[in-house]
Amino acid sequence: MIKFDLNIKDENIIGHGIEAAKPFIIAGPCSVESKEQIDVIAESISKLGVRYLRGGAFKPRTSPNDFQGLGGNGVELLHAAAKKFGMKTVTEILDPMQLDQYYDYIDVIQIGSRNMTSSGLLKIVGQKTAPLQKPVLLKRGFSSTLSELIHAADYIRNEGNPNVLLCLRGIRTFEQIDSELRFTPDLASIIELKNRTDMPVIYDPSHSAGDSRFVNEISKAAIALGADGLLIETHNRPECALTDGKQSITPEQLSRICKYIEKYNSIQ
Repeated sequence: MIKFDLNIKDENIIGHGIEAAKPFIIAGPCSVESKEQIDVIAESISKLGVRYLRGGAFKPRTSPNDFQGLGGNGVELLHAAAKKFGMKTVTEILDPMQLDQYYDYIDVIQIGSRNMTSSGLLKIVGQKTAPLQKPVLLKRGFSSTLSELIHAADYIRNEGNPNVLLCLRGIRTFEQIDSELRFTPDLASIIELKNRTDMPVIYDPSHSAGDSRFVNEISKAAIALGADGLLIETHNRPECALTDGKQSITPEQLSRICKYIEKYNSIQ
């Protein structure tokens, strides 16, 4: 069985064949907005023991008129902040050109929910990451079945890279007619994916809720159900965030989740 450890020290290969000691956290803002912003957030969450810094640079927004991210400059700012505070980077790429140009700046390549079904991109990512088996974080499409998610991962793995993390992030259901949540949290899918695959399963409470009020409790539920990690949007000033401020928590709120994980591990 393939296990995944995001805590080992190797600079090139992150974790193939080694089991993580505890659930890990990937945290950071939805979008990299400035050097000051990403530095402040990276410093705050690194003090909590978070080793993986996420931040969007290429933003696939529903409307072309919304903030699209800082592009390559955002990737470079993310990389610099992570290096400064001893962290690794996690960010999404949208096409092969971005993958080629910024490959060395990204430690974990993210494929977002909108591109989960882009088989051509998945194959190229698998080919590119295979030599060093660089981790690929694959998010479930918000209208995709679990089988479709697993098959999407196979497109990457069949090209020679088994290091794929499956990320659940909520799905669209009829509940959204009158629910306060942005999506329906697909928490039970954690159990099913861990039974059906040998890939690590992480959970995104930020997108599945769409509201910071629910992130803490959904995070706890995901850990209790066996999630291998959490992907959490964290911002020093959520009310001023250029994207997804409503679902972003502060580093102080993140610290409570970190403490919960420590307590949870101590009683296991």
